[in-house]
Amino acid sequence: MEREELRTRLIEKIDNLNKPKGSMGRLEELALQIGLIQGTLSPSLRHPCHLLLGADHGIEREGVSISPREVTWQQMRNFSRGGGGVNMFCRQHGFDLTLVDVGVDHDLSDCPAILNRKIAPHGTRNFLYESAMSETEAEKCLALGRELVDNCRQKGCNILCIGEMGIGNTSPSSLWMSELLNIPLAQCVGAGAGLGSEGIRHKLHVLSLCQQRVGHTTDTRVLMREYGGFEMVTAVGAMLRAAEQRMVVLVDGFIMTACALMASRIDPNFLATAVFCHQGDEAGHSLMLGGMGVRGLLQLGLRLGEGTGALCAYPIVESAVRMINEMNNFDNAKITKYF
Repeated sequence: MEREELRTRLIEKIDNLNKPKGSMGRLEELALQIGLIQGTLSPSLRHPCHLLLGADHGIEREGVSISPREVTWQQMRNFSRGGGGVNMFCRQHGFDLTLVDVGVDHDLSDCPAILNRKIAPHGTRNFLYESAMSETEAEKCLALGRELVDNCRQKGCNILCIGEMGIGNTSPSSLWMSELLNIPLAQCVGAGAGLGSEGIRHKLHVLSLCQQRVGHTTDTRVLMREYGGFEMVTAVGAMLRAAEQRMVVLVDGFIMTACALMASRIDPNFLATAVFCHQGDEAGHSLMLGGMGVRGLLQLGLRLGEGTGALCAYPIVESAVRMINEMNNFDNAKITKYF
């Protein structure tokens, strides 16, 4: 069935469910989107998977985060023992969780629950002075993202969530946003994990110097290499591969939205597969979503990362799929169609 024919038939099916037309709001939009992603009038959600990617950032050395670097490895250990927010939500919603060390500045080899795929042992380099990673390292990240998604697909997964753990990763996210959407950096830089006003001013100053070093560019390869985190570029690779595999991609907060923005600039078709799940309180996140012409499903004031906002939204996505498959229509229910 051609895409436009499928769209028409999905809309007809949704409109003929026994409800006032449009009365299920965003659920109707989601049902249409997921039907189009999967190419069917009866979409389904199978074996949901969550990838939690951990890595450290050289720019953290410049005091751009309220959290110290060691929190990255400490939280990764915590996740491996089931004690994080991400663990709780994965258990609640039945997600298969994969923990991946792509560049944490610590030896986690004694944690068998964490997949060791370090791109470099101490994380990225400090992009105030040099490129965060080499072109070769960026390619390794993209390839790893594709591999991780293929592993999920082999388990039967058709809906994917990606989270991150990396102190300092709002800084590269802000720079990606500023360059790709041509928004002044001051409107892109926020509190991250909880900086105060003086901390935000310092962060903006440091990132402005970084932007001056590199110069303005929208070249995705340059932006990934110059500013990206290993976990972020791996997430971009995963998002692109998931789109190729016609998987639903649940996008979390500010950092993963920046990764989705990057993925959409590499492949504009990516956005059709993405469900943006949470809009944080920072003005920069709203601007970034608006720059892509999308909306978050939830506004819960979350700023934990880890993919938790996306996991919280999963029941809404599931409800949309149940709606299109399980609600009766006017004819079968013998209810007068009044529109």
